[in-house]
Amino acid sequence: MAKEIEESKLKRYFEITKKALEKASKAVSKKHEKEAMQILDMALRYYKDAQWFEKRGDFVNAFAAINYAHGWLDAGSKLGIFKVKDSKLFVIK
Repeated sequence: MAKEIEESKLKRYFEITKKALEKASKAVSKKHEKEAMQILDMALRYYKDAQWFEKRGDFVNAFAAINYAHGWLDAGSKLGIFKVKDSKLFVIK
């Protein structure tokens, strides 16, 4: 039962972070393109790490990695690097 709950929660976090990655990549501030590309790169790397951990049944590290991925995106939105307005997916400036 606990494993199913973990898998369900993890699936939800993957969906949310995937949406946030898509929105952020389309909302790059022209003034901060270089920084945006660095943040998107890091977020995507952590997202892929989370997938790798999940496939191996390592849910603790998968949760950690997916949250790091989203944390990078939140930092970018808070700093104005991504011009996003979705307060359900991002920390808004």
